Amino acid sequence: MENTRLIELLHNLLQYPHESEWVEFKLNFHSAEEIGERISALSNGACIQNQPFGYLVFGIDDKTHEIRGTTFRAKLYKKGNEELEHWLATRLNPRIDFSIYEFDYDTNCHLSLFCIPAAKAQPVGFLHKPYIRVGSITRLLSEFPEKEAKIWKKDNPPFEKEIAKDNLSSSDIVNLLSAETYFDLMKMPYPSTQQGVVEKFLEEGLIAKTKTAYGITKLGALLLAKNLRDFESVERKSVRVIVYKGKNKVETEREQIGARGYAIGFVGLIDWINSQLPANEEIGKALRTDRRMYPEIAIRELVANALIHQDLTEKGFPMVEIFTDRIEISNSGTPLVSPDRFIDAYLSRNEKLADLMRRLGFCEEKGSGMDKVIFNNELYQLPPINVIIAENRTRVTIFKYKKLNDLSKKEKIMACYQHACLKYVSNEKMTNQTLRNRFEIEPHNYPIASKIIRDTLDEHLIKEGDPESNSRKYASYIPYWA
Repeated sequence: MENTRLIELLHNLLQYPHESEWVEFKLNFHSAEEIGERISALSNGACIQNQPFGYLVFGIDDKTHEIRGTTFRAKLYKKGNEELEHWLATRLNPRIDFSIYEFDYDTNCHLSLFCIPAAKAQPVGFLHKPYIRVGSITRLLSEFPEKEAKIWKKDNPPFEKEIAKDNLSSSDIVNLLSAETYFDLMKMPYPSTQQGVVEKFLEEGLIAKTKTAYGITKLGALLLAKNLRDFESVERKSVRVIVYKGKNKVETEREQIGARGYAIGFVGLIDWINSQLPANEEIGKALRTDRRMYPEIAIRELVANALIHQDLTEKGFPMVEIFTDRIEISNSGTPLVSPDRFIDAYLSRNEKLADLMRRLGFCEEKGSGMDKVIFNNELYQLPPINVIIAENRTRVTIFKYKKLNDLSKKEKIMACYQHACLKYVSNEKMTNQTLRNRFEIEPHNYPIASKIIRDTLDEHLIKEGDPESNSRKYASYIPYWA
């Protein structure tokens, strides 16, 4: 946060007639333990008072609100051999991403300011004891069960609505967010004033009005940040693309970390990923040799899905890993629907992010994305898409071309199931002929397709489309859930 914005924030805080449950002024430092208790109290107080942040400011007379400055340098102070910031962070439970700002009010007046996010879902404790401010006094939260109950019961806003950066003016908004990108992608005329931009962003939930000024929401930062490093709370959600030299992670060839919001950087991200992919080899009747190894529309849709369906409250970031034989696209969190229902079911934990990504033109309408992935995967005659859920991450893998004889039995069965799903959502049914077309099997080799269908039936992934029919020649099949 720049010096001018810090001073503006300070002036806004000083307008309050006295300290509160979420604002505290101190003239000088007393002990690290005292700061830890205050962080706990202010975080809990901000939660109760519906404030996105609490503030602890050193260098202010708490009685008169006179700006006097302090000799305390929170960023430089050490507790034993440990930096104060790290010492405090490791003793807070749950850990919260508080920030410390050092700035000069004038040439003779230095201030230290702690910006503390409000508690979410549970009270924040210091050394296993949560605190609260009552008037100007810090007390144990356990002494006030009605206040503690409010924190536990509080219906916290979703991640997308949380404030990523507060105390901003309208000019700050357009300096930090790419308004031009938003209006270009929406095919809307750019407003003639900054206030026009602000009003539209308020309507979209990209920013919010706070008691001190404007705040950029985490949704706004994720989508439109000119530089994600300006937003500490969402910087860790930057997309990472890693290219490996072989089929494992032993040797990295190159790595790219997204620095801009998803909406600004998406096209460049997809272009960069595709530039790292080898050209396709001659693999059959459907493709020419000048195509890339993987369908671009499938890569685009899978990357968009990783951004939209990630669990934003979990640690971790969307990641694309490129190996010589496959691409793995992963995100934090487990899916809200079973992986074998990806093609027909839709449920997003980040509805506002998903809605804006669609309207900005980066992904398909609800439920129509995965069928395009499967369709193009089949067009390129690639092995089936594979979905793995492990270590609280969802990983989708798309593999390079392999001949039918080189596919494992499990791969053939999964390809057959995905083909049946694709046909069903297209209002059709799978038959021996459609499966032969999928695998480029010659008509006289129809028993090969029949064997794959029987194996898939045995796994109970498909069922007969017309159980009353006795004709094997014209038999049809649908997914088990249809």
